[in-house]
Amino acid sequence: MQCYARGVFPMGEARDDPRVFLIEPDQRGVIPLDRFHIPTRLRRTVRSDIFEVRVDTAFGAMLDACAAPAPGREDSWINGPIRRLYMALNARGQAHSIECWKDERLVGGLYGVTLGGAFFGESMFSRERDASKVALVHLVGRLKRGGWRLLDAQFLTDHLTQFGAVETPQAAYLKLLAAARTLRPNSRSLFEPMTGEEAVFYALQPTTQAS
Repeated sequence: MQCYARGVFPMGEARDDPRVFLIEPDQRGVIPLDRFHIPTRLRRTVRSDIFEVRVDTAFGAMLDACAAPAPGREDSWINGPIRRLYMALNARGQAHSIECWKDERLVGGLYGVTLGGAFFGESMFSRERDASKVALVHLVGRLKRGGWRLLDAQFLTDHLTQFGAVETPQAAYLKLLAAARTLRPNSRSLFEPMTGEEAVFYALQPTTQAS
């Protein structure tokens, strides 16, 4: 967790390469929680509750799904040491998975690490249309309901820009991180049930101060 507190994060080079590197980008991908955007069609999908959204019921399976080969992504930065690291963080209550289930199958979701009022998104996957996007909206709804302030996406991608993600210089990011680390959000907010309607409502609400 000291790495995250310093504004760096671990990554592997490849699935079968055991080396782990600490990454500190010059420009950091951030999803501003107070400017989170949900495309209109996705709002309807989230509200329809087409997926059952669970938290931390299959963390290991989430890691494996994120590491599995997919079209356009044959290799993965999630190697053996990285997997063991995040499994240990999950056991300590510091890493969490937001999971989309359909017919008792894990069909999409994401996982990340929490430190104070900061959440560090690590990876996501989809086996059904919009599953990872629905998980992201549910994550943001829970973060905002609980009083988190910073959602770190590591790198800016075209996929994330539709939600309002921006690039932030590392120096500015470190100031955001320092402020977020001092907060004590309500951790129960991640686990308390939330409908799709509630997820959209909270995700689009102004941020409120945590105690």
